[in-house]
Amino acid sequence: MARLTSHDPYQALRYRDFRLLLTGSMVASLGTQMPTLAIGWELYVRTSSALVLGMVGLVQVIPILLFSLVAGHVADQYNRKKVVMASQSLLMLGSLGLAALSYWHGSIESIYGVLLVIGIGSAFNGPAAKTLPVEIVPEEVFENSTTWSSSVGQLSAVVGPAIGGLIIAFLHGTTLVYVLNALAALTFVGLLSFVRVGFPAGGAPRRRREPTTLRSLGEGIGFLRRTPIILAAITLDLFAVLFGGATALLPIFARDILQVGPTGFGWLRAAPSVGAVCMALFLAHQPPLRRAGPTLLLAVSGFGAATIVFGLSRSFALSLAMLFLIGALDNISVVVRSTLTLVRTPNEMRGRVAAINGLFISTSNQLGGFESGLTAQIFGPVASVVGGGIGTVLVVLAIAAYWPELRGLRTLREAVPEEARADVAASARGA
Repeated sequence: MARLTSHDPYQALRYRDFRLLLTGSMVASLGTQMPTLAIGWELYVRTSSALVLGMVGLVQVIPILLFSLVAGHVADQYNRKKVVMASQSLLMLGSLGLAALSYWHGSIESIYGVLLVIGIGSAFNGPAAKTLPVEIVPEEVFENSTTWSSSVGQLSAVVGPAIGGLIIAFLHGTTLVYVLNALAALTFVGLLSFVRVGFPAGGAPRRRREPTTLRSLGEGIGFLRRTPIILAAITLDLFAVLFGGATALLPIFARDILQVGPTGFGWLRAAPSVGAVCMALFLAHQPPLRRAGPTLLLAVSGFGAATIVFGLSRSFALSLAMLFLIGALDNISVVVRSTLTLVRTPNEMRGRVAAINGLFISTSNQLGGFESGLTAQIFGPVASVVGGGIGTVLVVLAIAAYWPELRGLRTLREAVPEEARADVAASARGA
């Protein structure tokens, strides 16, 4: 294949296997977004409790806390494609379980139990899926592949909530939503079966398989401690999402504050993804970032400011606009963080670093939902969202002060620190 220029916005799409992976990821993400909306709507209609909504996030984060480091080790030691296929199969079974519970009006406790199973599947799917592209495209395409992955994922998140909202509105139930998610996971598994992995430029060969020990699980943590740029970007996103979890309270804003019903709820849920898609397409058509650190800090600050305005808004149009902006600015963080974890991490360590990244992000997402539900129960939804936006801006100031390296970050594709590479190499020789 002819050498592609760094300004080609369609670099990654020129690889057949990446197109298959991207299509499968889009279908799976489309399916996942629908039950995320359906669970929140169904539980709030049944209980009218903000705390019950928050518990959804808490239940799903428990398996991630327990299994993420093990999942990262598995992604580094075993075939990543097969790990993703097995994880998607488990997610399919979990979604079928939700369909049964919805149809027969199962207990809230049973729904939480199935969500635990789904959480386990998500914990093992994340590290393998995030690092699978390195075995499909060469390193110079990583940033472009990240923007396209983000773009189609967010595009499916636009369509998914809208479809989910329409299904709930017309059928007055959520069972079909869960069935469609199961079919989406099955489709992803089928497409993955045609993907060829092992691209020679995707990174150095992995070391020989080693047993799962505390030392092997902790190597990713040690690498991050020696790579402050990646650690700073992950930490910034963790606290920003933790405090800026307005989306967990969207059922309350849709029904009680903006009074737009399930269809309006679907559009509110989709608005951040519309913004993210637009930003991802914009970034894909731009040269690689030259002031990545300052851009990241400004984007997360804007994310916090838009969250404050959303919390204070009583206009459906203004709320949609702020959610659009929240999604657009958040996608800058996604691209910067995801690219950093790929290009500055050795291949034999990518699964564990991706697992820690996923642990941070999933923890912030799910615990952020719980925090939003809890504070909304105590102080009200408006105070919860506005306070979270203020907290996000304060976090940006703290991170910028504590890690000056992030303020000075220019391009994303810089070499991994020599001492980190030396430690990884020594660890590999000693395995």
